[in-house]
Amino acid sequence: MSYAQPAALLFDLDGTLVDTAPDLAQATNALRTHHGLAPLPYATIRPQVSNGGSALVELALGLAPTHADHDEARRFLLEVYGRDVAQHSRVFPGLEPLLTAWDSAHRPWGIVTNKPRAYAAPLVEALNLTHGVLLAADDLPLKKPDPAPLLEAARRLGIAPGDCWYIGDHLRDMQAARAAGMQAIAVRYGYIGDEEAPSTWPVDRWFETPESLTQALWPGENDMAVHSG
Repeated sequence: MSYAQPAALLFDLDGTLVDTAPDLAQATNALRTHHGLAPLPYATIRPQVSNGGSALVELALGLAPTHADHDEARRFLLEVYGRDVAQHSRVFPGLEPLLTAWDSAHRPWGIVTNKPRAYAAPLVEALNLTHGVLLAADDLPLKKPDPAPLLEAARRLGIAPGDCWYIGDHLRDMQAARAAGMQAIAVRYGYIGDEEAPSTWPVDRWFETPESLTQALWPGENDMAVHSG
């Protein structure tokens, strides 16, 4: 099956565009240390990063969101994380050439994330990502898997939703993309846990590595047709 090249790219943030797991793992283990517990292995924490702060609290301390101490623990974790959201976080190696080429060609792209703006905006700024739009969890009344943030991002870029790829590493990303009428593009290099069943996700196309995604989208300047959307 062939796929038309998109006029615009929209990325999920954590686990898709940026490898934020090192900093979030550090904050998770700081929470455990605060409670007198030994650090968890990085490999244990990484798959939970896309599930947000509450999931990391539950992983670290076994406190469900309904537990009386959960919110306080979450505040501690996020306070630690918020002190430096980009200490170790980096754009996934292999995606930098794509972003550079896309920017040089003045082609639109953006970020739609369920990460709160208080953490997403400083992270994106620290990494000098010249996105056309950033929509965070608290920018709209609804967030993924609702398609509203994706549709608003496409509107701000001036591109029809059907001419966009939404690229993510979670079921909710694919659900939002499908509901928005975008191509649902999933990446296996992201934060996918063993308990998930990605083969059942509503995916239009999978990419195993950042390099394979870059190659599909920028195989050569002469091969890429600029779409008007």
